[in-house]
Amino acid sequence: MPQISATRLGLAGGVCTLLGIGLARFAYTPLIPALVEAGWFSSHAAAYLGAINLLGYLIGAATAHRATLIWSVRPVLAACLAITVASLYACALDWGVLWYGFWRLACGITGAMLVVVGVPAALSRVPLQAKAYTSSLVFTGIGLGIMASGTVVPWLAGFGVGVTWLALALVGTALASWAWFAVLGRLPPLERSTGEEHVDARLPALALGLVIAAYSLDAMGFVPHTLFWVDYIARELGEGLATGSGYWVVFGLGAMCGPVVAGALAARLRFKPALALALTVKTIAVCLPVLSTGWLALGLSSFLVGMLVPGVVTLTSGTLSTLVAPERQQQVWGWATLGFALTQAVAAYGMSWGYEQLGSYRPLFAIAAAALALASLNAIAAVRRS
Repeated sequence: MPQISATRLGLAGGVCTLLGIGLARFAYTPLIPALVEAGWFSSHAAAYLGAINLLGYLIGAATAHRATLIWSVRPVLAACLAITVASLYACALDWGVLWYGFWRLACGITGAMLVVVGVPAALSRVPLQAKAYTSSLVFTGIGLGIMASGTVVPWLAGFGVGVTWLALALVGTALASWAWFAVLGRLPPLERSTGEEHVDARLPALALGLVIAAYSLDAMGFVPHTLFWVDYIARELGEGLATGSGYWVVFGLGAMCGPVVAGALAARLRFKPALALALTVKTIAVCLPVLSTGWLALGLSSFLVGMLVPGVVTLTSGTLSTLVAPERQQQVWGWATLGFALTQAVAAYGMSWGYEQLGSYRPLFAIAAAALALASLNAIAAVRRS
């Protein structure tokens, strides 16, 4: 079977992250007001449908690797691409909460599987020297999804909820078709590695655990920005919805840059030091709203956190791919994704409860910064294990 270029592998992996996270998760959030205004759901039902997607993501992260052991990588990717795209078409139909709940749960499961299976399918088939470049392409999908959630999706919502989902479904169909027929359906089998092919192959298990712990703590650190940022600026700071949405666009611009910046850092510093640096910068960026509510602090926080949401994912995946042989990358990436999903879900519900008790978002940013500081220490310790 002919070899597939690193660029094509990276772009196919990018389709997996764009569909699995960008469209299956982030596209729903800006549509919540439109769903409520159109009378499709109450505000409580719309929030529940968002939460059930996170539950699906947990299930998918926990079962993805075992699914590939039963059916192999290519059938799992084919099914997940098809179900994720089908969910976009299904959400264009106003057929009630149970219908929507089923499809939001389904695309949460398949979205996680696309990330757990699709990312290592790309990275494990490129040489070590091409991993930074390929990683930047793979995780551009997350940045595109975040950017679209703040710009294109709200614009499409003006034409109606059904039209918006149909447009997303058509885009998803085109992308999934290209990814499958051009790359994923023709994946070559993995060649078993030797110790020399992975410079970090002999690192102790402790380094692996430190990186996974850092990634799990990162999930707690980015929750306030991804859930509460617009509302914090619009209502708590009294800046209004238009200003809050403007800062979210800045967040999206940062997210677009994140994988490229992460890839450049990894190429210059190597993955583990780049991850430690990124988490340290993210700690400072999340802490900025606690220290100042001026436009410069809010703008920098928006851009840097936006950049480092996909940036840290890129660097974590790349780091793990250097710590283990190609045939183990999917399993280890699945562990990391599961830890991230669990922490994210607990933090999201815990911080929502915390906001109800405290009546302010600012303490939540301080808690998130503390979690990121601990993540940074774990990443630094992993570097020292080199």
